[in-house]
Amino acid sequence: MERLDQQLRFVTEIDRLKGVLRQTMLTDPRRRENSAEHSWHLAVAALALADHAPPGTDIGRVIAMVLVHDLVEIDAGDLFLYADEAQQARQEEAERAAADRIFGFLPPDQAATFRGLWDEFEERRTPEARFARALDRLQPMLENLNVGGGTWQEHGITADQVLLKVRLIEDGSPALGRYARDLVARAVAAGILAPAPGGTGAA
Repeated sequence: MERLDQQLRFVTEIDRLKGVLRQTMLTDPRRRENSAEHSWHLAVAALALADHAPPGTDIGRVIAMVLVHDLVEIDAGDLFLYADEAQQARQEEAERAAADRIFGFLPPDQAATFRGLWDEFEERRTPEARFARALDRLQPMLENLNVGGGTWQEHGITADQVLLKVRLIEDGSPALGRYARDLVARAVAAGILAPAPGGTGAA
């Protein structure tokens, strides 16, 4: 029963992810998205958008990665995508410590597997990880478009800043990258994303 006890402690612990609120706004204005909802959304997106992954991509592995990648936010919380480098560095340290603790609930073989998936996602060393990261970047953009600007407007984000993040989407899926660039252009044209200083933001 020890193995089952360890697995159930992990399953109980990760329930806390439902209480971690993200920056992303929901179409329901009463609250923000939580990290568990975000992970679920990415998993379904991986299924729906599998056609746009690189040939030979193991979508099952992509789904596993997007389901575990934000478990560390139970301890580390969510950090705004456009936070400065110092904040990003502190977040990375906090997330590594969280990965050690949270995956440590599992039996050693499963702990190694889950931590391997988390590391793979972070390091973007495989087509699966790059596609997973592309989905992770695209989803908040879609949400911002759906709510008329969302965190772009709340934090004064401009198109050039968003386009820097689009590069990661392009790295994981050229098709999704093209879509993301078009999304930025549409958001600027609609007046819900500020253009790049001195430009339109559509380039």
